[in-house]
Amino acid sequence: MRCLMHRCCGWVLASLLFAPIQGTTAAATERQSASATAPSAAAMAEYRRKLEEYTAARRKYEAEADAYWSSVAEKRRLRQAKLRKNQEIVPGDYVLAQPPIYSGPPKPVDPSAPIEAAPPKKYVPLVADFLRAAAQEFGFVPQQPRSEIEYKRAYVKVAFAAGLTKEQVVRIYAFESGGDGKYDVQAGLEQPKPGAQAISTALGYNQLLATNSVELMAEKGDQFIKTLSEKAAQLSEEAKATLQKELAVLKRMISFCRSVPDSWSEHDKLANTPKGLAVHALNLDIDVGPLLQTQKLLDSVLFARAQGYGTVLSAAELEMMNLTGDGNGLDILRMPPGLRERVPTSNFFQPGGYERNPIAGRHNVVSKLLAATNAVMDQESKLSGAKELASLFE
Repeated sequence: MRCLMHRCCGWVLASLLFAPIQGTTAAATERQSASATAPSAAAMAEYRRKLEEYTAARRKYEAEADAYWSSVAEKRRLRQAKLRKNQEIVPGDYVLAQPPIYSGPPKPVDPSAPIEAAPPKKYVPLVADFLRAAAQEFGFVPQQPRSEIEYKRAYVKVAFAAGLTKEQVVRIYAFESGGDGKYDVQAGLEQPKPGAQAISTALGYNQLLATNSVELMAEKGDQFIKTLSEKAAQLSEEAKATLQKELAVLKRMISFCRSVPDSWSEHDKLANTPKGLAVHALNLDIDVGPLLQTQKLLDSVLFARAQGYGTVLSAAELEMMNLTGDGNGLDILRMPPGLRERVPTSNFFQPGGYERNPIAGRHNVVSKLLAATNAVMDQESKLSGAKELASLFE
């Protein structure tokens, strides 16, 4: 399970997504003004001086950053080897310094460079796109719920049968979907604000990415088919016929999802195709959606159990698995409690993931990250959607 903390850091991620476009626009405006006339020799000399300063500062920073992240990776490798042998974890098994931050001069604008148009913002597919793809690629129309409470009941039934606790289900829902998100809520669109835009394909109560949907269908498709076939056997003839038609579509989708090696990168490629978006529409289906949304949480629980972590995971601990990936999340949970006040969150990320997830830097030690996660869950579990979900366990 490899998914970002969509709801909590969505606005930060959105600002980061817009930043390159804004920066490019500002740079283009500056170059346009500068290029109205040919740059003077003095202007070019000043540019070269600034470029030299920037290049030197950047090289120094990159050398420090490379050394830091190499140390993080090496200590992680050694730490995981110790965990496999049930050896004691000590402070020296972590990098205790925070990652370096570039603080040198900005890259200067070349006054002689041609004007470049701002690149178009990447389009994020929406629910309407998922539904259109499902109809066009597989002739499939999800059976959407007649009401929100109908989907919630279906979800709770599946989650409870899978062994998930009320605390896990309700608090993760509150955290991921904003406390009142509907079954079709998409990341960035949790609140109906003017100008709100989707920031990813993350969808539903537990915010599955399209890649999550493809991966789950590839890995758990047979299990889903078995569950739904057993359900069909208990239905009336008309309802059974409808579900059996859906099962035929699911089998075709599963074959598509298994057409590549079982890896996240390969599944991600499929997820960004029309057929992949069609698979993602399954989250909107009253029969399949709850299975997908539940399985995302259940996989982390099962992974922890398989690794010998016998304690029932709290909702915040489950979210750590979601945020950092199951292996790194379990690494956090196995950390001696006394070290959580000292160990930077960077120990559990790849550098690119850390940079894309600024919430981890803002709450820069593990204890603060866990506390912040719990605080959001406490606050948003009080909202109407979370309360309604909780009531279904009673």
